Amino acid sequence: MNSFNDIETKIDLSQYHSTLSRRHQMMRLVWGVVWPLATWFLPRSLGMPWKRLLLRAFGAKVAATANVYSSARVYYPANLEMGEYSCLASGVDCYNVDKVTVGANATVSQGAYLCTASHDITNPLNPLITAPIVIEDQAWIGAKAFVGMGVTIGQGAVVGATASVFKDVEPWTVVGGNPASFIKKRIIKE
Repeated sequence: MNSFNDIETKIDLSQYHSTLSRRHQMMRLVWGVVWPLATWFLPRSLGMPWKRLLLRAFGAKVAATANVYSSARVYYPANLEMGEYSCLASGVDCYNVDKVTVGANATVSQGAYLCTASHDITNPLNPLITAPIVIEDQAWIGAKAFVGMGVTIGQGAVVGATASVFKDVEPWTVVGGNPASFIKKRIIKE
């Protein structure tokens, strides 16, 4: 059996190249300039119609009542879909190389990180890999939580603050921790 120190290093990133198209890269460049310049002066939740218009102009599917705070960062608007009364709060980082869907009445709280991409660590060139994130209706992602690629947050589920989610979360459950684990069922009291 080989010890850790006996493993020969075979990774050579000098041969790595991006698989993203030039069009995608140009769109990202323009978006990266437009969003901050066009929204920095709008405190928190003011100017929502203007922000929705900007997102739609770059390909996002955003409901007329969705809220995106000025300090939220959306990597690629064409991969964003937001339902009625959904929200990306202050400081949310939506790294949506792949599609991110935020359902109706769902909230992604301050500083949360939605990450749809990683790298294939079994390949010596570490190529980009992606998978969508789905946040179903009435779900809530707590402050500074991390949601990884390929994850579905079930309807009405709650991801606790600072939790790290790498697997699907069942509907109407509360999860927390790193890695996130079941805490309890979510029961709405009338």
